[in-house]
Amino acid sequence: MIPPSARPLALIAALSLPGLALAAAPIPARISQAIHSQGFPAGAVSIVVQDPRSGETLLSLNPSEPRSPASTIKVLTTFAALSQLGPTYHWTTRAWTTAPVVDGRLAGDLVIEGGGDPFMSAERWWRFAQELRDRGLRRIEGDLILDRTLYATQDLDPDQFDGHGYRTYNVLPDPLLVNLQAAEFRVRVSGGLAEVVVEPAPANLQLDNALRVTQGRCTGSTGALSFANVGDDPAHIAISGHVSANCPSYERRAIMRAPEFAFGTFLTYWRQLGGEFSGRLKLAPRPGGATLLAEYQSLTLAEIIPLVNKHSSNAMARMLLLTMAAERYGPPATVANGERALQAWLETQGLHFPELVLDNGSGLSRSTRISAQSMARLLDVAWQSRYWPEIAASVPLGGQDGTLRHRFVDLGAEARIRMKTGHLEGVGAIAGWVTARSGRPLSVVVLINHPGAQYGGGEAVIDTVVRWAVDR
Repeated sequence: MIPPSARPLALIAALSLPGLALAAAPIPARISQAIHSQGFPAGAVSIVVQDPRSGETLLSLNPSEPRSPASTIKVLTTFAALSQLGPTYHWTTRAWTTAPVVDGRLAGDLVIEGGGDPFMSAERWWRFAQELRDRGLRRIEGDLILDRTLYATQDLDPDQFDGHGYRTYNVLPDPLLVNLQAAEFRVRVSGGLAEVVVEPAPANLQLDNALRVTQGRCTGSTGALSFANVGDDPAHIAISGHVSANCPSYERRAIMRAPEFAFGTFLTYWRQLGGEFSGRLKLAPRPGGATLLAEYQSLTLAEIIPLVNKHSSNAMARMLLLTMAAERYGPPATVANGERALQAWLETQGLHFPELVLDNGSGLSRSTRISAQSMARLLDVAWQSRYWPEIAASVPLGGQDGTLRHRFVDLGAEARIRMKTGHLEGVGAIAGWVTARSGRPLSVVVLINHPGAQYGGGEAVIDTVVRWAVDR
């Protein structure tokens, strides 16, 4: 409710920006100017700045308009997971055998049961293989069975979102997702030949090297690698292009499919550790009567969520949503049950977000929607939560790390800004907490939905709002 004495000022602010809904407080001139100078209609911008202690709103522009939040929705997903599962929650990857291990020899199958570990890095996957060696296993005479039944079968295509399925932000969740399905391709030129080094190198990867070496300086036409699957086999890749002996070439990309990548990298590490295997890959549930051989625990949830938020990992955020689904409703986990679990949690917090469309929980979605008002309310609840230290430490720190490491570096008090960024085509967003120079804590949300908002113009508006909040 705008008090009568403030209405003329609010009306002036509203009339200064075409399409602006009346705000709860006048929009500061520098913010109005930033919006106008970047060519955004005021109706495309939502802003809420409020005090999580008192609930007082300092700034509000189009607060209830549902908008695409891009990756800022990860704050909701990670805080809900933290609240429901607890900071010490962990995932377990298990190994089973279908026959006894005798003198290091398994005359049966090895079954690896995916536990949904969001951060099974290459190093941790190697340690899992080492754990099996430590348990006395040396030779596997049967097959390697991968049990991925924790999640329901998902009929998804990594190319579906933007046609760039090889980019790691498009990697799909999987109960046995190893190294986010990513491999590094490094090109070394020696003796006039280009050698491609892959790390990690799946044993089942077949690479056709058609690179040509040129001389001279690095230019736009050299050092660019081109990849293509051979036929319909995702494990058979042809790499081509021109590379200069003076121009190091490097690319990190998602390859193969999750189970084949897990199988191939396990086989590489297993053989490096001196293990033997001559069977094949099978995808199936764990057979009845299998005997547990080893368990390998993930990092804790408190250690996982900074990886999700600071580096904006879509696959890991999606796996958190599926974990909530599995814990509340049992496997196989589905995205729909993940949404149900999160909505049920919102109700326990007294939060009613009627406009919320969560989709997969990562923000990599054309349908996800939330209002700035709802996001700010969530931030207030998080600030008051027993898990405030964990969620605050998980988001990028202004001027220091994550997606904010190059922003706000001039403020000299970077710890004042802890915020999650979001970018999609036509979306620029930020959500998090600012400690003002006065020492006052503030929840800050900016959601811009307009062509070009993902570029510098959107960041200019967002940075103006954040700096205004710091000055309070």
